[in-house]
Amino acid sequence: MSLPVPGSSPSPARRSVLRGSLAASAALTLGGTGLAAPAFALSGRPRAEWGVQAGDVTASSGLVWVRADRPARMLVETSVTESFRHARRHLGPLIGAGTDFTGTAALRGLPAGEQIHYRVTLVDPDDPRRTGEPVLGTFRTAPDRRRDGVRFLWSGDIAGQGWGINPDIGGFRAYEEMRRLDPDFFLCSGDTIYADGVIQPSVTLPDGRVWRNVTTPEKAKVAETLDEYRGNFRYNLLDHNVRAFNAQVPSVVQWDDHEVRNNWYPGQILDDARYTEKDVDVLAARASRAFGEYFPVSTLHARGDGRERRMHRVVRYGPLLDVFVLDMRSYRNANSPGRQADDTTGILGAEQLAWLKRELTASRAVWKVLAADMPIGLVVPDGAANFEAIAQGDPGAPLGRELQIAELLRFVKHRRITGTVWLTADVHYTSAQHYAPERAAFQDFAPFWEFVSGPLAAGGFPANALDATFGPERVFVRAPERANLSPMESPQYFGEVDIDGHSGELTVRLRAEGGTVLFSKVLQPGRVGQ
Repeated sequence: MSLPVPGSSPSPARRSVLRGSLAASAALTLGGTGLAAPAFALSGRPRAEWGVQAGDVTASSGLVWVRADRPARMLVETSVTESFRHARRHLGPLIGAGTDFTGTAALRGLPAGEQIHYRVTLVDPDDPRRTGEPVLGTFRTAPDRRRDGVRFLWSGDIAGQGWGINPDIGGFRAYEEMRRLDPDFFLCSGDTIYADGVIQPSVTLPDGRVWRNVTTPEKAKVAETLDEYRGNFRYNLLDHNVRAFNAQVPSVVQWDDHEVRNNWYPGQILDDARYTEKDVDVLAARASRAFGEYFPVSTLHARGDGRERRMHRVVRYGPLLDVFVLDMRSYRNANSPGRQADDTTGILGAEQLAWLKRELTASRAVWKVLAADMPIGLVVPDGAANFEAIAQGDPGAPLGRELQIAELLRFVKHRRITGTVWLTADVHYTSAQHYAPERAAFQDFAPFWEFVSGPLAAGGFPANALDATFGPERVFVRAPERANLSPMESPQYFGEVDIDGHSGELTVRLRAEGGTVLFSKVLQPGRVGQ
């Protein structure tokens, strides 16, 4: 199905270690679906049938995640050889019901620019002689030399709008296509789950075909309790494509709204009959805890240093790339018409904006990817009068949340910060926007690009209108003409970023499921604007 770029196929060593991982993680099948599904056994040795995943990998460190079927001690071994010769042991946490039997182990002192093979063994805490079958995975550490280059993928929007795991089409097929491209890592740009989206057993499409879903009790209603949020994260791991991908490709993950509920903001009180818990802050706290349990995120896993648990962070991937993971949810103000002339909270909050300015100034990477969970100039409404993202449809001078983005863009220009590129998902189509001051109402910024890609496994939607405040030009777009097209009716989308180690050029490719490159753009290094 996929058309890998030259040299992007997994090596024989990666293929064989991943065969072992898949064999270990596919024990039972859902009746009649043909999809391997993890079990929650009640006897025997500890098992890890939900697979493994790695996250926030740098040149010398990374995180590895697993879920057990009972209390267990997590043990990780790493090696630069598939045979695990001279393996290093990393003692992980004691896993129990308090984290839904998930655990994340920090790996430090790893060699840069190497293929790291790892195996996770679960040990009975009452009898160290009783161990489960090791589960295997692999990832590449970031290079410490510029000439090695970097290549990663990004997308978002998974299991949304009622389109879940469909065994008739092979589940979440785009994950297998991405796995075959063998990127250094995957940037998941939010809406990793749809906690507010019910998954029905079947949906009849307009042409009469029937979409059939794998279902679970937690997906039969909107998520409110901690266990229901946990069940939403587990749902995606039922898909064999997701587990195979996780075993091979490390991720950098952020959240958006559907990890909690549609269009949420701090302090919101719901007027929604589906919810018995109306306080969104309560729901967000439960969702955040489940998110940290189910994804290996460096700033969310167990910390003993007293620092704040937070989503925003910088993942440094060698001399060519820093990824600035933004959180446009936790600190935003209420959704509104967005016409206020003074707005210090905005979509990032004052403290996160100050943090971002500091980190951008300190960055020495050639390229600085701003991983945003929402677009800048695309108008995303919330009801009849309010707006969900930054733009609010007024083409004039910045107002509302636009004021904060104007401040950031001005800062980048005046501090001459080079190599900034914005990546996002959220709107369920793929596009490329170029922002330029000569087209804008606000002109004190350097030109930049924003690339959108998604959904990865959700409904497709028509293109959003553009707001002219920052002068966006839609250079490319591929979107359905009607709302909520299923993955059987419209292809899924993901993007690819390829940074050449010799020239430093950054190439963005917007891809459609099936192997097609829809659009490609080459950006030059060392420039404040493009």
